[in-house]
Amino acid sequence: MSADRRFRGTRRDFLVTAGAGTTIAALAPVLSAKEDSPQAIPQRKYGTTGATVPIVGVGTAPAGFRGRKEAREVYSACLDQGLTYFDTAPEFAGYGKAQVALGDVLKTRRSEAFVVTKCWEPDGEKALALLKQNLRELQTDRVDVVYAHSLGADNMPPEKILASNGILPALAKAQRDGLTRFIGVSGHNRPGRFLEVLREFEIQVMMNAVSFVARHIYDFESTVWPEAQRRGVALAAMKVYGGIIGGQEKPKGARVPKADLFEAFRYAQSLPGVATAVIGLHDTDELRQTVEWARTYQPLTVDESNQLLARGKEIADGWGEVYGPVV
Repeated sequence: MSADRRFRGTRRDFLVTAGAGTTIAALAPVLSAKEDSPQAIPQRKYGTTGATVPIVGVGTAPAGFRGRKEAREVYSACLDQGLTYFDTAPEFAGYGKAQVALGDVLKTRRSEAFVVTKCWEPDGEKALALLKQNLRELQTDRVDVVYAHSLGADNMPPEKILASNGILPALAKAQRDGLTRFIGVSGHNRPGRFLEVLREFEIQVMMNAVSFVARHIYDFESTVWPEAQRRGVALAAMKVYGGIIGGQEKPKGARVPKADLFEAFRYAQSLPGVATAVIGLHDTDELRQTVEWARTYQPLTVDESNQLLARGKEIADGWGEVYGPVV
């Protein structure tokens, strides 16, 4: 039976009934900021890798559609504010010139950054060639994470990516060769495929589209992430505001209603086992807001979570299969 078929009917309630006012902070522990820097961005353990990362990661795509100089300024400002986790990808993956502009910054500040890139290619040989291209654009000889990206895409079925000539064995070789510290998988849809990869291949990191709305559509939170946690896989959240609206000409704006953005941020940060939530930042105004929320973050209470998820269910009806097929 395929993993996608096994996925059917596995959803369960997000929260166990608890007393009013109870928080779920213990499910997503935040490490203390450094004593000499009380305003530092809080850090979390990155699965069982031994690394720690900020609770907010920088999604580089929005700024990647600005001018190269402007993008460099945004990324440099992120580092200055303690947002050191950068999630990027090549231009063809929808990131504009983000990876190239980030490389300009990393040329002199690589030691300050935790760098994540992606390979959207099922063939192992082609994936390695793409990874090497990514390294050249990033002006570094090693990234911290490389993802086999978009596992829900039609061209990325498990039988291809797990094959001896597929991307996952190739990325494992890249890891052995020192081109990346960790390897992982990422994607927005078809949760069953992620379960199959977890059972068949050793990865260290997983990133999925999770939000209080997508929870009612794809539900990685209760169908995939518990198994990933059991295996010590680091978890990164993406599309926590639902994704960008406006197309490449105007890569700014979120699907989640503006009035719910803060709660959407808190929802992602409160998920059990989440290490970081990747937020796409278009400019320094969005950077300032994100830094403020990260520094003052408090987990949702159970009551708040239930109310938010109820609103999310209503919104989900209008979204449909927004990121592609569920199975």
